Amino acid sequence: MRSVALLVFVLFLLSVIGPLLAPYDPTAIHIAERLSSPSSKWLLGTDALGRDILSRLLHGTRWSLGLAFVISLIGLLVGTFIGLMAALGNKTLDWAIMRVTDSFLAFPELIAAVVIAGLLGGGINSLILALSLTSWMRYARVARGIGLSLQTRGYVVQARLAGVSLLSLARWHYLPSLLPSLVVVWTSMFARAILGISALGFLGFGVQPPSPEWGTMLLDARIHMRAAPLQMIWPGITVVICVLVINLAGDALRDALAKKGNE
Repeated sequence: MRSVALLVFVLFLLSVIGPLLAPYDPTAIHIAERLSSPSSKWLLGTDALGRDILSRLLHGTRWSLGLAFVISLIGLLVGTFIGLMAALGNKTLDWAIMRVTDSFLAFPELIAAVVIAGLLGGGINSLILALSLTSWMRYARVARGIGLSLQTRGYVVQARLAGVSLLSLARWHYLPSLLPSLVVVWTSMFARAILGISALGFLGFGVQPPSPEWGTMLLDARIHMRAAPLQMIWPGITVVICVLVINLAGDALRDALAKKGNE
């Protein structure tokens, strides 16, 4: 658990100070040095325009992790609110909300995000909206399921009989019980958001050039994949490592919460 937490800390630290560690301007073009192999000057080589890949990866950390944090946070807030509405509302409202949720879940998340981003024309705002609209459903299901299980608890029944408002019930009785499970779901959705951002960037619907986002770097490197495969390998490895670390953190957190619950 400690080693995983350390890796997550390093990851988020890089998203904050990574651009400060970059040896070069990530958008500076050096045509004479284009497609250079790794060397003492260019530690990870350069791309087709002679831009330093290491500098672009470090700056891309802020783009990819920062956007993933915003998207997963929006999904968490929206999904939790919708799930609590379903759990605390009447049966008709619950049925309507869950049918809408099931309708969203019926479509593959990434395909739906690509369609939405494509219709909106691409760009950062379209990226955030597309991935947020396809990420709230899992939070809503978890919040509703736990919320329904809490309705028969003695303290919740007594609070209802005492005339406590639904807002106070949600704030003081439901949210504290929901938080551990929602945090575990959030780690999984955070990793999905990173993949979604990279996928949309690779398809040209995400962060637009010359901003050094990992998916955009993969798109730029695709044409030169055979001549300079490292140009694609570096951002691909970076995405895989980030997703793996965050998923491991989610698994460790889930096991820790399960162990605590069994004590």
